[in-house]
Order: sequence, then structure tokens, then C-alpha cells
Amino acid sequence: MLGTRLDQLATAIREIAPGATTRCYVDAGPVPERELAQLAGLGWIGKNMMLIHPELGSFTFIGVVLTDAALAPDLPFEADRCGTCRRCLDACPTNAFVAPHELDARACISYLTIEHRGEFTPEQQQQVGDWVFGCDVCQDVCPWNVSFAQPTADPDLAPRTDVAAPALRALLESDADSFVRRYGGTPFTRPGHAGMRRNAAAVLAGTGA
Repeated sequence: MLGTRLDQLATAIREIAPGATTRCYVDAGPVPERELAQLAGLGWIGKNMMLIHPELGSFTFIGVVLTDAALAPDLPFEADRCGTCRRCLDACPTNAFVAPHELDARACISYLTIEHRGEFTPEQQQQVGDWVFGCDVCQDVCPWNVSFAQPTADPDLAPRTDVAAPALRALLESDADSFVRRYGGTPFTRPGHAGMRRNAAAVLAGTGA
């Protein structure tokens, strides 16, 4: 869905700059989205390494359109408005932040449940806790989100119950075909069938469910 909207933006760029080339990215390819967003003036990179928009917080998507069109750039966002706050660092369930702006991915629940390949070690299984996919604790406690983040009214971004709260036992017992039928086109395809079954097994084992 975001890719479609970026394509529309890219089309508009080519219409106002005939002959320009464009290429769109949404969380894919070797593109440093957060750094580019900061350089584009959209916000600063917080101590939890998330881009924080001063009026929206960090619960946002970042899409990128690369182009050679001669567009007037905005000024970078230079201020760091985290100040002395360290709520994100202190709230991390696994103490994954070595220091402000420094994350040890080996302890990050989002990394373990989404990007990590292969089975969990006993330590990793314990770290996952009851998170079957990702972790937002460092964003949940951020004052900028507490003050400004609002649920979207965009129907295309409305949460799906089976994704927001998947049935873990059914997920564990699913086969590859049923997984694709139910979760194709959702973020669960990133870890894939094997990864989500692994996550479900870890949560069920850890919670005794």
C-alpha cells in the first residue's frame, strides 16, 4: 500500500520535472531511511535510534523516492530534542541499548523476532518473552509519542485482528500454504513461516500456554 502511494508521488515528480528518473523504496534495499529523513528536515534520530517527528512522534512510516529532479531541498533537522530523557533506554525489556544511539541487536526483541534466522538459543528464547513479532516498548514510553502520537484514521492502515493478536497455537500448527493464504502481504512474511512458528513456539513455551 505504501509502495503504491510512493509510486503516485514519483509520478507527480516526473510530471513537474519531465525527463527525471525516480526509484521508490519502503523498508527495502540499501537505503538509510532515518538518516535521509533527518536530512530532509522531518525530525531527529532519538536515543532509541528511531526518527522522531516533533508533531507526530515516532509511530510513522518512512518512504523514500530517489530522484535526479532539480527539487528545492528542505533544511536538515539539526536539533536533538531528547534532552536528558532516557525513558526508552531504561524501559527496554532486554537492556539492548548499550548507550544512547547504540543498540546491541543481539538483545533486541524486534531483531530477534523479525530479522534473526534460525532457531533461538535458550537465552534468546527467554529474551523474546511474550513478544511474537517485534517490540515497541522504547517507543511506547517516549514522551513525544505519549504527547503527540495519534491512531491513524486511514482505513488502509487499520490493524487486522489476526495480525495484531495472532492465535499462537494455530500459527504454530500451520503449514506453509495456510500461512501464505492467511498472512501473505502482511509484515509476517518478513520472518516467514518458519520464523513465525519459531516465535510462536518461544512465546508459548515462555508463558506456559
